[in-house]
Amino acid sequence: MNLFQFCNGIIVWLVELVNNLWYWLGDVLPWYFGDFFTGIGDFAGSHGHIVVMTIVLESLIVIIVALINVLNFIWLDRKLSGRIFDFYGPYYVGYRIGGWLQNLADGMKLFVKEIIVPAKADKLGFLLAPVIFVGSSFLILATIPLSPNFGIATNESGEFVTAGVLFAFAAFAIAPFSILLAGWSSNNKFTLIGGMRSAAQMMSYEIPLLLTVASVVLLAGSFSFVGIVDAQHDIWFAIPLFIGLVVFLVCIAAEVEVTPFDLPEAEAELVEGWTTEYSGMRFGLFMMTSYLRGYAGGALATALFLGGWQGPSLIPDEIWFLIKAYTVFVVIEWMRWSLPRVRVDQILELGWKRLLPLAVFNLLIAATFKTMGWFSG
Repeated sequence: MNLFQFCNGIIVWLVELVNNLWYWLGDVLPWYFGDFFTGIGDFAGSHGHIVVMTIVLESLIVIIVALINVLNFIWLDRKLSGRIFDFYGPYYVGYRIGGWLQNLADGMKLFVKEIIVPAKADKLGFLLAPVIFVGSSFLILATIPLSPNFGIATNESGEFVTAGVLFAFAAFAIAPFSILLAGWSSNNKFTLIGGMRSAAQMMSYEIPLLLTVASVVLLAGSFSFVGIVDAQHDIWFAIPLFIGLVVFLVCIAAEVEVTPFDLPEAEAELVEGWTTEYSGMRFGLFMMTSYLRGYAGGALATALFLGGWQGPSLIPDEIWFLIKAYTVFVVIEWMRWSLPRVRVDQILELGWKRLLPLAVFNLLIAATFKTMGWFSG
C-alpha cells in the first residue's frame, strides 16, 4: 500500500461518514433545506473532490515528516557543533533524550516574542518574503519521494510527478528572489547588502549545480526521481560522477549559506545580514527554512547520487533514504564548523572559475559514459 492509497482510504471513510449525516439531514428537514444538504453530500462525494482531498492529506503528512526531520537536523547540528568546539550542546531540556526538547523550547520562545515591522519598511514585501522562502522550500520536498510508496502521488498506482527534478530545482531557484525581497523591503543598508550578496552567491552556484544535475539526468534518461533511483540499481552515480557529487555538495552548501558561504549573514560585518530587521517567529521561520533547505539538499543528493532508498532489504526503504540524507547533512555541517569565512570575491571566483569548469567536465564524462553504452537509462 502506497501513501496515496492509505490517504485515499481515510478520505473515503470520512466522506462516507459525513455524507451519511448530510443525507440524513436532507431526509428529515423540509425540502428547501433537504436539497441543500443532499447537494453538499453529492459534491463532497464526487471522485474529483476525493482525489483533491487525498492529495491535500498526502501533502500534510509529507510536511509533518519534513518538520520532524528539520527538528532532528537542528538538534544534530547543535550537538555536532558542540562536540567540535568541545562542549555538550543542548542537554538540559529533555535530558533523557539528549536535549532534543530544547528545539521545542526555543521555538516557543520565538513564537511568543514580539513581531516588529520597521516603520519605513515596505510592509507588503517585508511580510511576503518569509512566506515565499518557506513555501518554495516545502515545494522542493513535495517532489522528492522517500520510497516508491512514500511521496505525494497523483493516483492510486503511486505515480509521482514525471518531471520532478525540473520542478524541484525550479522551486530551489525561487529563494534568491525572496531573500533579495527581504533585504530590500527592510529599508536597511545591512539587509540590502546581505540580500544582494545572497542573490549573487546563489545565482553563481546554481549554474554548476544544474550542470551536475544535467549529468545525472543524462545517465538516467529520466527527469523523474523514481526513474533516476531505479537507474542506480547496479551502481550509484556517485561512483562514475564523483566530481559531480563534490560539486553538488559544495553548491548545496553555498545555497544553504553555511560557512564558508555565510557572507550574506556575516555577523561581524552585517549584524545578521538580510534577516537583521526580522524578529519573533518570522526570524524563526527563516532559521527553520535554512535547515529545511539543508534537508532538501541532503534528500536531493541522496536521490541523484547515492541510490535513493536502495539498500539491504532488512531496513525499510524510507529509513535507508533518511540515513543517507542525514549523512550528507552531517558532511555539510562538518564543513560549516571546520572552515573559516572567506571574502566575497573568493566565493564568486570559486563558483565561476573552479566549480563551473568542473561541472562542465563532469557533464562530458556523463556524455562519454552514455555514448559508450555503459548506462542504458
